[in-house]
Amino acid sequence: MQICVFGAGSLGTLIGGVLASEHSVMLVGREPHVSVIERDGLRISGAIETTTHPAATTTPPEAAELGVVTVKSFDTAEAAEALAECSLDGVLSLQNGMGNEELLAEALDCPVLAGTCTYGARRGDPGTVECTGIGDIVLGPRDGGKSALADRVTEAFTDAGLVAESSTEMPRKLWSKLAVNAGINATTALARIPNGSLLDGPVASVAAEAARETARVARQQGLDLTDEQAVRRTRAVADATADNTSSMQQDVLGTARTEIDAINGYVIEMAGDDTPVPTNETLTALLRAWEQEQGLR
Repeated sequence: MQICVFGAGSLGTLIGGVLASEHSVMLVGREPHVSVIERDGLRISGAIETTTHPAATTTPPEAAELGVVTVKSFDTAEAAEALAECSLDGVLSLQNGMGNEELLAEALDCPVLAGTCTYGARRGDPGTVECTGIGDIVLGPRDGGKSALADRVTEAFTDAGLVAESSTEMPRKLWSKLAVNAGINATTALARIPNGSLLDGPVASVAAEAARETARVARQQGLDLTDEQAVRRTRAVADATADNTSSMQQDVLGTARTEIDAINGYVIEMAGDDTPVPTNETLTALLRAWEQEQGLR
């Protein structure tokens, strides 16, 4: 399969690099990362040890069978604009936060799949990426149901050695992932702790309550996600990625803009006035205040 991975950050580089072992992959990212990959190949270390040779550039190709979007949520509109110039059979979002698929669908003349990904990744020197944990990828039509494209993409990912499955319940899967991100990301970013510290540390209850609030808002949207399921999934991910530094904490440590608006901020937006979400409100306010102080907002 011809695949364009738009967003060669940590996750995009890892997924694109693994896919390149079996498929024709072009990574779209920034210099000097892409030039080093183009010249020397991509070195993957950690839980996956290999060197692959995807093409790498700063602009998307004229055509590809699949576009995989892995940019930060606040860059989705820019990604959609760039990919609109590329002839694609379909696009898959593997981004954090909510609302990304809608933005892509509005701009692109092809099916847009939703996806969740729990692989851990950390960018190192240009031309390298570390897999900090083997996870899974779940994907399917953004509105739910079956899709031949989703099955084809799942097969392509599996052939390359990724753990992937297609789902007919992506709206629920996305909200479940949102609950996990709402519980883990802002909490670890503010406390400067690894994910595993949420299992029984002083802020474990904060993460759990953020996940519960997210589940309540999901049910308000008509989705079947219980508080217990949200907390259980959050703890499972924290356990599986115990040594990881969350993506939001990586942003804070690097003084970069976070995805707080598309995660905890999205929970607040969708809750409206009828469903109290005080934990998400507090986490969001604290991260937004930090961003403003750093000149990132």
